[in-house]
Amino acid sequence: MTRINTNVSSLVAQNRLQSSNTDLQQSLTRLSTGLRINAGSDDPAGLLASEALRSEITGLTKAISNTTRASQIISTADNALGQVSNLLSEVRGLVVEAANTGGLSKEEISANQLQIDSSLEAINRISQTTTFQGRKLLDGSQDFISNLGSVPGVKDFTIEQANLGATGNLDVEVNVQSAASQASVDLGGAAFDPPLNANAAASTELAVNKYYHAVSPTSGIWITGEFDTVSFVDDGNFNNFPAASITDGDLLLTYDSFDQPHSISLSASAINSLPGIEAEAVGLTYQFTQQTVTPKAVHKSLEVSRSDGGNIAIQYTDSDQAATAVSYDEQTNTVSVALGTDEEEKAFLNIAQRINDLSSFGDGVELEATVYDSEGNEASGAAQRLDLTADDFNSINSNFEPALHDDLVFELKGSSGSETFQFSSGTTNLQIAAAVNLVSDSTGVVASTDNGLTFFSEDYGSEALVEVDVISEGANGNFGNNLNVSRSQGTDIQATVNGVEAGGKGNHFSINTASLDLSLTVEEGSSSNFSFRISGGGATFQIGPDVSSTQRATLGISSVSTGQLGGSSGRLYELGSGQAKSLENDPRGAIEVIDEVIGKVVGMRGRLGSFQSTTLESSLISLNETKANLQEAESSIRDADFAQESANLTRAQILVQSGTNVLSLANQNPRNVLSLLG
Repeated sequence: MTRINTNVSSLVAQNRLQSSNTDLQQSLTRLSTGLRINAGSDDPAGLLASEALRSEITGLTKAISNTTRASQIISTADNALGQVSNLLSEVRGLVVEAANTGGLSKEEISANQLQIDSSLEAINRISQTTTFQGRKLLDGSQDFISNLGSVPGVKDFTIEQANLGATGNLDVEVNVQSAASQASVDLGGAAFDPPLNANAAASTELAVNKYYHAVSPTSGIWITGEFDTVSFVDDGNFNNFPAASITDGDLLLTYDSFDQPHSISLSASAINSLPGIEAEAVGLTYQFTQQTVTPKAVHKSLEVSRSDGGNIAIQYTDSDQAATAVSYDEQTNTVSVALGTDEEEKAFLNIAQRINDLSSFGDGVELEATVYDSEGNEASGAAQRLDLTADDFNSINSNFEPALHDDLVFELKGSSGSETFQFSSGTTNLQIAAAVNLVSDSTGVVASTDNGLTFFSEDYGSEALVEVDVISEGANGNFGNNLNVSRSQGTDIQATVNGVEAGGKGNHFSINTASLDLSLTVEEGSSSNFSFRISGGGATFQIGPDVSSTQRATLGISSVSTGQLGGSSGRLYELGSGQAKSLENDPRGAIEVIDEVIGKVVGMRGRLGSFQSTTLESSLISLNETKANLQEAESSIRDADFAQESANLTRAQILVQSGTNVLSLANQNPRNVLSLLG
């Protein structure tokens, strides 16, 4: 019984010693590797969590590396653009200096042009040589690919950022709700009077030639088109069907009445074969063509004048009465001609006769009407029957030159500045418009006389302004009273891009969303809708730990070559020698282009800088902080607690030592018993 107890004690001591040795070995392993989990058996759940965190940390590490490199690429491009900006500033200074033609010689201006040419070459060189590890940054290879350049009505565009998603393309639809408008101020016609004693006449000219060749009282051929004279020749030796030709405006119809068919129907068909001329046989179309040997000039114009040399105007209308009626309004100095339905009443000579038959008016004033043919000679002889309507005459049949009733002083304000104008009584609207347009570059306002007198802004949009302030006007003047408004402002374009309302300024609008950052400039006053596709391109930067569209940033870096830099005013290369906007040809146009280009380059630098500071640097900070947090979490799961493991080692060592002693004592008891028995 004692031996059994002794063996049990020894077995217990051995088990405890083995367990202590295992604990000791685990503690030594953890302390030597620094890890709490060295095998899956140490902590299966902890191992899974630790490996998942390690994978995320690896992705974050690469994302930090990618973001750092992207920042370096952007810095490289920005530094190059900074040099382009410096060159553009120098070019602008040279253009301004060269505009001083009164103080510079031609040789000095030519020297400035040489410097501009050199600067343009340097900009092209920067565009081609700015690289990062062999990849060009400013030659347009990092820009987006789209068909916007071929869309009608689009003058300029910039795709700054686009998320092309998994498909690699993006369809964009632009809907224009309202076009941009100019500011305008209109004047009514009562603001002006016709000038006195102008010694003028009103002339009406047919818009197209019309000729009627009569073969009988009821039959003939109508001829309409581009010709000056008409001849019908009966040639007995022609021996053919009627044939037509035209040379230097002379229309010739040749037929043979001796032995060949020559009806007016056949003659009309021959004339119809000529380009730009139409002929129609009317009445009895089978009747023979009658001969007209002498070329007959076409009645082309009607001129009416007053016996006192005053102004006169002619106004044509279509009447439903058979006869053509003529009347005269002394208040407006206008002859009104109501064309009747009877074709014989519509000939120029018949109209002239009715005007000449009008009675004399106040102070013995009489009207005189004269008809001229296509050769400029006064027409005589029988009147040609012309199938005329009011639309057949040119719209300009009055020589009135509107003029001011009295002296006038007014100030004209625009978005660029203001000017004060002073005019005397009798100044015409053409003279006022010429004075305004002479200084339009300093006011931003131009004038048009297409409909009386209109002042309108050169620019479009809410910043466009026209303001007319009448400072003084004579008692008889009606200028101020006939202004439709004294101040007018334009409106900006209103449009949506893929359903998102765009911010408009003049004819320019833009959007900035998570999927698209785009700016567009359309033609002046355009209201056309259009669509286009972004099919690729751009510089794509992976700035997140996962490969997905939400963790990538795509940026468009457009070309800064002189052929691409520019906008609605022109391209930068046009400032070169011999080009349209060189110092010799158009220094004002050169300033407009260079200002637009400077704005574009500055915008590019601002966009790149914003992308670097807000997107890349903020992302880099976030990535580093996330990585640190994940490393701490992974360390808490897998790494060993040295204090705890040291304590466990000491405990295990004590247990091993004590277990060894106990086992030694347990092993001594049987020997002691055996020694007693012996």
